[in-house]
Amino acid sequence: MTSGTLRLATRGSDLALRQAAGVQERLSSRRRDVELVEVETRGDRLDEELITRLGRTGAFVRALDERVLAGDVDAAVHSLKDMPTEAPDDLVVAAVGERAPAGDVLVTRDGGDLSALPRGAVVGTSSLRRKAQVLAERPDLEVRPLRGNVDTRLQKLIAPALQAEHERRLELEEAEGDESQASFRDNDDDEEGRSVEEWFDDLSEFQRRALEHDLDHEYDAIVLAEAGLRRSDLFYRDEYEVERLDRASHVPAPGQGAVAVTASDPDVIEAVRKALDHEPTRVATSVERTVLAELGGGCIAPIGVNALVQGEHVKTRVRVLSADGDTEVSATRDLPLRTYREAAAEFAASLREQGAAELIAAAKRAAGDGDAARDDEPADGGPAADDADEAGAGTTDDADDAADEAGAGTTDGADDAADEAGAGTTDDDADDVDEAGAGTTDDADDAADDGWPEVGSTDRGE
Repeated sequence: MTSGTLRLATRGSDLALRQAAGVQERLSSRRRDVELVEVETRGDRLDEELITRLGRTGAFVRALDERVLAGDVDAAVHSLKDMPTEAPDDLVVAAVGERAPAGDVLVTRDGGDLSALPRGAVVGTSSLRRKAQVLAERPDLEVRPLRGNVDTRLQKLIAPALQAEHERRLELEEAEGDESQASFRDNDDDEEGRSVEEWFDDLSEFQRRALEHDLDHEYDAIVLAEAGLRRSDLFYRDEYEVERLDRASHVPAPGQGAVAVTASDPDVIEAVRKALDHEPTRVATSVERTVLAELGGGCIAPIGVNALVQGEHVKTRVRVLSADGDTEVSATRDLPLRTYREAAAEFAASLREQGAAELIAAAKRAAGDGDAARDDEPADGGPAADDADEAGAGTTDDADDAADEAGAGTTDGADDAADEAGAGTTDDDADDVDEAGAGTTDDADDAADDGWPEVGSTDRGE
């Protein structure tokens, strides 16, 4: 395709549409007419429990890419961490956009970091990686599943306090009747002097939606991908406080915070590459996905991999844990930029020899017994989950919470699962100026051209 409107496939969740709109804007700035085409994926239809049991390999990816290969659309926009490391021969990652902050955050009602939570506090996440990393630092905490898009997860955090206050006001009015109404209005305390209706009218739409949730659990804190919060414009709000988690210990999922565009037509690939591709991010995420593929943990093992281009090296941190966070194999290594892919594979092989293979095998056995949740949630939170950051060779996490990470337009549940449980992706679901370097650095931009991977059929972003 050399002219005409370029059609971009995207999921219909709020976060997915926001990401696709960003790609659309970049392409439009180069005088291309761009149309977004919403595509429902199997992950948007499957039951949440089924997704959890089967894994989410490619669930939110394959339907979009099939439309590309069929010629119905020109390209597809994905959260990179949701993408399997293996792709059809005719499909390539045409571009990987500049990465948003790749890390995870802790969200609480009143502020404070993980160390400030009281013993026995409940932390919400459905990511195996996040759960294991939280328990490794605080084994005295309880981690419970939390699904849904970013909005939904945050609303579940603040809902108990709002619902309790609503119930208190209703009971007071009911008990005191008309006399209560008069006392409300005569009270010098503006807050207590309002009726239930007046109190409700002053709530934000976000708070009103929180009141509607039926809760299985109450959470003292939740873990999400920073990217999902920022891309959804939910990082700064009065209803909760956000604290970044240390990326040295809370290592993100491979590809977390990055957006990729797949295509098959050479002209489209070239147009997308020129408008969007950020070479340092492509290198960093390629390292992460190579390590994941070589480890073979997919989304059924708690694996974090994060890479950052620094001058002539790619600083790479890997952490593989047991499900309970009690045992781990972790290391950091500076990989040579010019041979980063081979070096990443060698790094992964050394970790397997150090015990990572045993941890991953144990996770696979647990998954086979039906006792393990998927490693990480889709970048936009996943469909059947209420809608947000992935079983087999492939990628891992979260968006969980990204993150990772989604919005209206999807359901509460899961992914492509059953017939794709073998291929592999990661989970969540990151985005900001002071951390725009997550996976990139200014120095890296100056690296020699021949130090970067070729965009096109020779590089699938694996």
